[in-house]
Amino acid sequence: MSCRLPFAALVAVSLVFAAASSPAQTAPSTAAAQAPAAVPAAPPRPIPPVRDAHAPGYVAAADLPDGALPASTADGNFVLGPTHTPAYESQEHEGVPRGTVVEFTMLSTDSKLYPGIARDAGTWGVPDPNDPAKMVVTTSRPAPYTRHVAVYVPAQYVPGTAAPFIVGADGPDRLLFTVLDNLIAAHKVPAMVAISIGNGSGDAQGSERGLEYDTMSGRYADFVETEVLPLAEARAHVKLTRDPEGRAAMGTSSGGSCSLIMAWFHPERYHRVLTYSGTYINQQWPPNAEYPHGAWGFHETLIPNAPPKPIRSWLMVGDKDLLNPNTMRDGMHDWVQANENMARVLAAKGYHYQFVFARNAVHGDRPTKQQTLPEALEYLWQGYESQSHPAVRY
Repeated sequence: MSCRLPFAALVAVSLVFAAASSPAQTAPSTAAAQAPAAVPAAPPRPIPPVRDAHAPGYVAAADLPDGALPASTADGNFVLGPTHTPAYESQEHEGVPRGTVVEFTMLSTDSKLYPGIARDAGTWGVPDPNDPAKMVVTTSRPAPYTRHVAVYVPAQYVPGTAAPFIVGADGPDRLLFTVLDNLIAAHKVPAMVAISIGNGSGDAQGSERGLEYDTMSGRYADFVETEVLPLAEARAHVKLTRDPEGRAAMGTSSGGSCSLIMAWFHPERYHRVLTYSGTYINQQWPPNAEYPHGAWGFHETLIPNAPPKPIRSWLMVGDKDLLNPNTMRDGMHDWVQANENMARVLAAKGYHYQFVFARNAVHGDRPTKQQTLPEALEYLWQGYESQSHPAVRY
């Protein structure tokens, strides 16, 4: 039986665990005892090797001509060539109606779910000597943050109607807004609102961003539902649909895995997930015995062992994506392998998904996103039936 603790208790327990897990030390001298304790510095990230899309153990995937994209109606696995030219829809064009963008900030002092933490600058965690799959962080503490939110409202939005929408991590995402202008005008996707939410700062274990995006629970989805969406509706004067078929989540890196976490723990809210270089690896902190390997657990146990959920996914990874960018050597920090595993288990369970392996692409590769985002959004919104125009399906 699992035991869920409040947020403050989780952090406190983790800090106690970190102190208890430190290697034993001999008694210091008086002078040494008065000196400030050394904290581990963030290690440099190694340069990832270039991976082969057809390496042993990877999913079978169709090679596309350089510059070509898969059809927006096609499930399965695809390999992109090394040239990543921005799609037509990723650029602004005269005559295309442009949506409005309403921006506001959110303070940590106003949040009931995320009062704020931060890891001290220049510090990192260390692997638990008893379990390298756990990161011990002793330099994380309560800290305030300011969050920036941008709400894109398409020119075609009809006031008072319930609009479909997409929630984006690490916002604001100006490229997303431009792509939506073009796709909506061409009737390739529904006229949707986009809520682009900035993170609470930092990255990985011990940071606010890591806590929000890497935690395997419904907390972040609850935060979006109860604290962000009501503000977005009020500030942008829109009404957002409650139909999960009309709700999508997207993001890059931990923002990508967070998007699946939102849909996995709340499928009654989100049925569509779009991820670039998704961090489907072991990066959760504080440790959680129910999900001991963090988002690596999606392809390790969760998806294989659960009945399929009504989630449609689009995933991308680059051939130069991350591999072990920290001191942990637990075998669960290869972004390419993690995304390959995701494609395998999604196929085995019969999910609708499209997986793109991009050659000549780094982690969160911007040129690849400019090339693929329009097609990805078209794929993502397949089968959506507009409530205001029931005969229109995308």
